[in-house]
Amino acid sequence: MPAGDFMHLAREEARRGITQGDGGPFGALVVRDGIVISRAHNEVLARHDPTAHAEILAIRSASRRLKRHHLEDCLLYTTCEPCPMCLGAVAWARIPRIYFGCTRDDAADIGFSDRMIYDWILGEPGIAPAERIPLERKSCLKLFEQWRATHGAMLY
Repeated sequence: MPAGDFMHLAREEARRGITQGDGGPFGALVVRDGIVISRAHNEVLARHDPTAHAEILAIRSASRRLKRHHLEDCLLYTTCEPCPMCLGAVAWARIPRIYFGCTRDDAADIGFSDRMIYDWILGEPGIAPAERIPLERKSCLKLFEQWRATHGAMLY
């Protein structure tokens, strides 16, 4: 199936979410070897969950279906350039390629702006949507030691 056909399916998924009132106008697919493994649309409003972005939900579903957390042989099709949270999920899942429709600037034009998050990540002065306060590092490091002793070098 051509890439445009997968993007068509992602748009249809986004339309379904819009029609149902589930969340913003975003749809996503995870595809492997030309087969749709999962599809999702934004469900932030329906789930009362700020992390229920289409990409996140599609990645979660694909991982469950494939019974693995690495999706290095999969592609992501999404109707909009992923936000920083979704980009993080793509990186953790090791998805090597993202096809996207609208840009983050297009999303900002309709009120979905991620600029503050990008600026925060880049360390722009005066940008801090949340105060970060270190607390009890030494006792928390014991958890890291426990993990290393229990699981050895199993990283993900």
